[in-house]
Amino acid sequence: MMSMFFYLVFMVPLFFFNYWWLSCLSLILAFFYFFNTFWFMNYYSMLSYSFGGDLLSMTMIFLSLWIVLLMIIASYIIYSEFNYSFEFIFVVNLLLFFLILSFSTTNILLFYIFFESSLIPTLFLIFGWGYQPERLSAGFYLLFYTLFASLPLLLCIFYISQGSFTLFYFLISLDVNFYIYLSLILAFLIKMPMIFVHFWLPRAHVEAPISGSMILAGVLLKLGGYGLMRIFSFIYSYSVKYNYLFVGLSLYGSVLVGILCLFQVDIKSLIAYSSVAHMGLVLCGIFSLNYWGLFGSLILMVGHGLCSSGLFCLANIVYEKVHSRSFIINSGLISFMPSLALFWFLLSSSNMAAPTSLNLMGELMLINSLMGWDSYSSWFLGLSSFFSCCYSIYLFSYINHGYSYSGLTKFGVVTVREYILILFHFIPLNFIVLKADIFVIWI
Repeated sequence: MMSMFFYLVFMVPLFFFNYWWLSCLSLILAFFYFFNTFWFMNYYSMLSYSFGGDLLSMTMIFLSLWIVLLMIIASYIIYSEFNYSFEFIFVVNLLLFFLILSFSTTNILLFYIFFESSLIPTLFLIFGWGYQPERLSAGFYLLFYTLFASLPLLLCIFYISQGSFTLFYFLISLDVNFYIYLSLILAFLIKMPMIFVHFWLPRAHVEAPISGSMILAGVLLKLGGYGLMRIFSFIYSYSVKYNYLFVGLSLYGSVLVGILCLFQVDIKSLIAYSSVAHMGLVLCGIFSLNYWGLFGSLILMVGHGLCSSGLFCLANIVYEKVHSRSFIINSGLISFMPSLALFWFLLSSSNMAAPTSLNLMGELMLINSLMGWDSYSSWFLGLSSFFSCCYSIYLFSYINHGYSYSGLTKFGVVTVREYILILFHFIPLNFIVLKADIFVIWI
């Protein structure tokens, strides 16, 4: 793992001299080099200085590398307009560094430190390159929601150290009560986010620049799921008593947020709320504590990371041309950019879990898991899937069909860079399914 960290450190001179495309190429090389040197096995490998990775860790690390690479490609306007491009690419690299540290550590205290550290570069992205004055309140929402549950988690980690004499995930053994159980999972529930603690997410997405939205939807929400999977490795025997509360709440939330999506008038806001609905299903899979649920949660986290990030990129391409995110102004765009309408269709269909996307495979596993957990959940799962189709069709059809806004006097062309950006989301999302058996060997 040290080789990966040093690789990122040695990339800093590229940022200093503002070599934008060379930085992208370096990240592509890093991704493929480490992807081809890792053994996709269910035990920790590449261990050095208590850092290493099993299949769950490395899947999240490769997702982080890929999304950060696409963030830099999507944010080309920062480079072309000299909008503090060195500072931007440095902050993005710092965020990637913290994410890789979070996913690769085997120590729960170090995981907590890096988990919280990833918040700082994200805030810099929102405050520094956001669009509107409301980004300040959105950043404070993100900060205080995350910090609210952090202190109980930190106190619990100290308690674990006192009781178990170790902080290594797989050696921890302790007597759990309800307060410890709640303190350990609350920070990750807010990060996911679970329904009723999700209010920071739509605000942060709407006010963040495209890079902020991509990393939030693509990777930062997955920190919550990853943390829960690690926590349940040593409190699973106690958590069976209370998990039904959170599964029921998340099932209800998925349906409720699906209905909320149909009321949105802002494109980014709809995509942000759809993330809450998908993460609700992931939470249900993790809390069900069975094989199908955990496998499905991992697959859906990867699928949602690519799909949601791609939809935000499409919304940003439209925003850069029209300078508005409103559905009313952005209707009938198939007349202006018919080829981009194809990508809207492909990613919207992937968002509703159409074949051959990873989302479909993940949702099928999660439906199997929850039906095995309790057959009554079928009502909520059916409604959740139905509303997922409804808001995805609404998103695609409203933007691309209907009358065009008469106030549009000029419209920029879609560049090759933007087509490549969307393809780099779509290809892994729909072709990893050919080798999806690697996701089901990590337990």
